[in-house]
Amino acid sequence: MVFRARRPDWETVGGDWPNRAHSRFLLAHGFRWHVQLAGRGPVLLLLHGTGASTHSFRDLLAPLAAHFTVVIPDLPGHGFTANPPASSFTLPGMGRSVAALLHQLRLSPDLVLGHSAGAAILIRMALDRHIHPKAIISLNGALLPFKGSSGHWFSGLAKLLLMNPLVPRVFAWSATDTRRVESLIRDTGSDIDARGLELYARLFREPGHVGGALAMMANWDLRALRDLVAHLDTPLHLVVAEHDRTVSPADADLIAARAGDADLRVLPGLGHLAHEERPDVIVDLILDLARRHGVLSDKTPAAVCVGPGRCETG
Repeated sequence: MVFRARRPDWETVGGDWPNRAHSRFLLAHGFRWHVQLAGRGPVLLLLHGTGASTHSFRDLLAPLAAHFTVVIPDLPGHGFTANPPASSFTLPGMGRSVAALLHQLRLSPDLVLGHSAGAAILIRMALDRHIHPKAIISLNGALLPFKGSSGHWFSGLAKLLLMNPLVPRVFAWSATDTRRVESLIRDTGSDIDARGLELYARLFREPGHVGGALAMMANWDLRALRDLVAHLDTPLHLVVAEHDRTVSPADADLIAARAGDADLRVLPGLGHLAHEERPDVIVDLILDLARRHGVLSDKTPAAVCVGPGRCETG
């Protein structure tokens, strides 16, 4: 079962959405997507994690658009992207959906970064030959099944959705208390600014967004990925934050040991939402890896982007 609810309204909920000028809506894989596009040059695809949206990369888009064609979609059922068929909420299904979006955009990513569950989608897409990037960057990647009490809580809540479609509405109602949202974000090990908290609260008050996130969690099965990464022939950079309390940094050690071409980097002092705490650190990391893999040259001039599709080489 997929929870069906009206998507957040673009003119009200998204009226002042970050990087709104770069947003567009289009049909791909049978449903309507919200995607942000900016810049020019090599294609960089960024995928957010469960429960987030394009806003998660709000402070990365402008500096990265000076070097890349940046593509940031709302995942199916998240933010302003519609719910897909139930089969598309699985890990392979998400990969097929994102691949269809890229095909519709006529773009093939040269470099990809996924945060949390977004990293699992990108790895699966590479394994299924939907994408052929020069490298995959996993930022606090959720690549193994959740363990411990928090994992059981998330799993149980997601499964409850399949039996009771009122759950997303109850969760959305509770998000009207901003203290609950602040506590939820703080529990990830991250301390983000007031703007970020307000955007998460805005989304968490939308049953359509909450239902999409819970449906994704209910259909998520990462058990096979642990073994499949041994067949990954794309360089994998596992970036983990020291204080991540959502995904154990130790999980990356296990993935690194199984993947054929992987390395591990630790971000000191940051939590699960490291890219929202220190976007400058993540931008520098992406640029460094892009040069390392030949996606960017040291001689590549940066472009200054002053609006949608308006970039000039400096």
